[in-house]
Amino acid sequence: MALITLPMMRDKLYCAVVCDALDSLGRTHQSPRISLPPQTVTALLVGRCRTTLWADMAHVDSRPYELELQAVDACQPDDVMIAAAQGSMRSGIWGELLSTAARHRGCVGAIVDGAIRDTRQMTAMGFPVFARGRCIYDSQNRQRVIDIDVPVEIDGVQFRSNDLVFADQDGVVVVPHEIEDEVIQRAWDKVHAENITRDAIRSGMLATQAYRKYGVL
Repeated sequence: MALITLPMMRDKLYCAVVCDALDSLGRTHQSPRISLPPQTVTALLVGRCRTTLWADMAHVDSRPYELELQAVDACQPDDVMIAAAQGSMRSGIWGELLSTAARHRGCVGAIVDGAIRDTRQMTAMGFPVFARGRCIYDSQNRQRVIDIDVPVEIDGVQFRSNDLVFADQDGVVVVPHEIEDEVIQRAWDKVHAENITRDAIRSGMLATQAYRKYGVL
């Protein structure tokens, strides 16, 4: 079986087809149902999770930004920062400076179960960020990272560091590392089959006939 690389995934795959491949293996809850729309650019984001767990706070932080900076500095090429903040909109926990630092380490984007800020600047950078929304407040003394590189959940879906993650305008989907090869191969094969089906319909075949022949919808 030929290796399907991250650049190949970015060129040919998309979230829905990866979700379908997971469904076919009985992994039917690998995509949060909550909305995490693109906040900066709409390009497909593909990479490996780098997880951070966030908590709200209401006191003065004696060591502000400590763990989030450690997480950014630990990024590797093709990482995607996962900020699990339980949907809190208390502050904008991701912004321009963190994006700049993360990109310098090779990070390719961020997925934030909470709010972000500095949207204009991150858009100008072309840095993909998916989040619940935006909040102008700084995170200092409002929210902080309490752990890094631990399993985290977004809407009941588990994300672990080094798991493969996809995000686009349809949603976010995470592929557990232990089944990654089979999932990606199935998604790759389905994209090829969809292309054949689409060409057949464009050539005049009825949708019902195409589905009966190719088994793809």
